[in-house]
Amino acid sequence: MKFPIFSFFSGTGFLDLGFELGGFNIAFVNEFQSSFLKSYKHSREALKMALPEFGYHEGDISVLLESSYQAELKELIRTSKIEKDIVGFIGGPPCPDFSVGGKNRGSEGENGKLSGTYVELICQQKPSFFLFENVKGLWRTKKHREFYEEIKTKLHENGYVTTERLINSLEYGVPQQRERIILVGFRRDLLLDIGYKIEDNVNTLPEGLFPWENHIKYSMSEILSFPFPTTNEFVEDSVIPCPDGVPQELTVEHWFRKNDVMNHPNAEQFFKPRAGLAKFQVIEEGDDSKKSYKRLHRWRYSPTAAYGNNEVHLHPYKARRISVAEALAIQSLPKEFQLPLDISLTDAFKTVGNGVPFLASLGIAQTILNFLGVNTCDLPLLNSFQQSTTYQRTEHTPTLTLKQRA
Repeated sequence: MKFPIFSFFSGTGFLDLGFELGGFNIAFVNEFQSSFLKSYKHSREALKMALPEFGYHEGDISVLLESSYQAELKELIRTSKIEKDIVGFIGGPPCPDFSVGGKNRGSEGENGKLSGTYVELICQQKPSFFLFENVKGLWRTKKHREFYEEIKTKLHENGYVTTERLINSLEYGVPQQRERIILVGFRRDLLLDIGYKIEDNVNTLPEGLFPWENHIKYSMSEILSFPFPTTNEFVEDSVIPCPDGVPQELTVEHWFRKNDVMNHPNAEQFFKPRAGLAKFQVIEEGDDSKKSYKRLHRWRYSPTAAYGNNEVHLHPYKARRISVAEALAIQSLPKEFQLPLDISLTDAFKTVGNGVPFLASLGIAQTILNFLGVNTCDLPLLNSFQQSTTYQRTEHTPTLTLKQRA
């Protein structure tokens, strides 16, 4: 039983890949930026995965609220529900307007408005459930929390019961410190159909009902107790053994080796500035104390993968910035995942930094399936990657796609 997913703000598809390998079926993809959508298509080809059933829609999500697009999208959803009773929306609207280190313009910023647009689309199209992902600033910062509560109220008024959690990607086995607010909502009639009795005046799922803990590998208290190293003198191409008591799967070096980053198709893609080499050689391994020029430590997890706004992450034991291949590894993607070589380095790093870490999205997808009563123990698609075998599906042509604007 593979429920169809309509994906918005899809980027290069990290969130989508977690849902697809986690047991859902990506049916429709919407992305505004052409280079990101190109990367999405390229990565699926590299993974030998089939096209989304209803294809790709390149354009601003706001046009989907217009009457002609609205009707056609509604027909796609109706078509999906004929085969499967449950249809989901997933999306992480652009977040700079809610980020402490970003533009901080809130709901009035151009990116901030897109969160409202996504919620409007959910209320208009009424999928069985939705996922909304954003930076912790939307949830934690007083300035933006009012807007966050407003969009939740609108979702409640339109028939959704919600649950939320501030997750850290480390909890799911990702070698990266990355906090995000995850809001999930289910239609009341769906909850009743699958056996959950929620009182009419209750708008949030009771504590403990949604199994947030099911696919968490490490609690934050455990992570904080591990003896991760702090800094070491930078010595190019040095060899340092992993300290005792450190879980290697949460370290940069483990993922560099796991993904064979030196032989990855994106291995040679990194910024090579004419100036700055001297700075690359004096920053200690593991010194990420400054806003920019953070040097990763091989036996520790990475800071948040954010490669714009002058934030520079340096390789632990090489005198250079990290490569696209290494950034993909830090996002916990399968080693088969790759980006096209003919997009700009800026776009490549931007789309990697924007993405939801694969293992986090996988864990959340499986948690939703568990809540819907689906056993996620036997997932052939995921198992094929874990066993380092090639996953192949029969290619097919999309049967219905939204018309594009000229």
